[in-house]
Amino acid sequence: MKMNVLLLDDEPLELEQLEYMLLSEFPRWKLYKAANASQANSINQNHEINLAFLDINLPGKSGLEFGEELRQSNKDVEIIMVTACQDFSYAQQSIRIGVVDYLTKPVIERELLTILSKYKENHSPRNYSSLIQCSLKVIHERFAEKISLSDIANEVHANPTYLSRKFHEEVGAAFSEYLIQYRIHAAKRILISHQNWTISEVAVNTGFNSQNYFSTLFRKIEGISPTEFREKEKNNKLY
Repeated sequence: MKMNVLLLDDEPLELEQLEYMLLSEFPRWKLYKAANASQANSINQNHEINLAFLDINLPGKSGLEFGEELRQSNKDVEIIMVTACQDFSYAQQSIRIGVVDYLTKPVIERELLTILSKYKENHSPRNYSSLIQCSLKVIHERFAEKISLSDIANEVHANPTYLSRKFHEEVGAAFSEYLIQYRIHAAKRILISHQNWTISEVAVNTGFNSQNYFSTLFRKIEGISPTEFREKEKNNKLY
């Protein structure tokens, strides 16, 4: 199941790290990043947020203050607070707005995945069979190659037709759709981390046959071109 997830933090590197860890585990989730409460409020007005990671200490309105407003407009949203210190003096206010968990900075992937294990069960069919777990492992390792469903089936010793059906049943998306989404998310990370790479190089290193095909799919999924995405992220870091 797809989810809309809000990431609120005024530190670009923290946002980038959290985005990377989340998309590695949940490539079909839609993430919306904000550097302050005003940006986060705009996102909340335009999208139904299912899960929010809110930094407590922000310039202007704090994450807790925004969290309270978010809860008032969206009673079903699940909130996780992110803090740079271990002093949870905010507990009373957190309980009032229904915070479900805390993460301390720097966010450690193991702790993040422990917290998210319950969201896997609640929001997506994550109790995968060993067949699908192995298939996903191959995809995540070889997404940059020219791989097909038949290639994956051969790797996991399964009939392609059977694997296709089981993949859709358990993951909630066709193999080809999942692979494209995973490649696009990988491309977003490369566009940010390898500013000197051309769009063609990014396309080749994420498994796309051509720059034009990559750019077309990227715009269709993200709403902007790869170049525009890179420029937008660069400006966000300068902010």
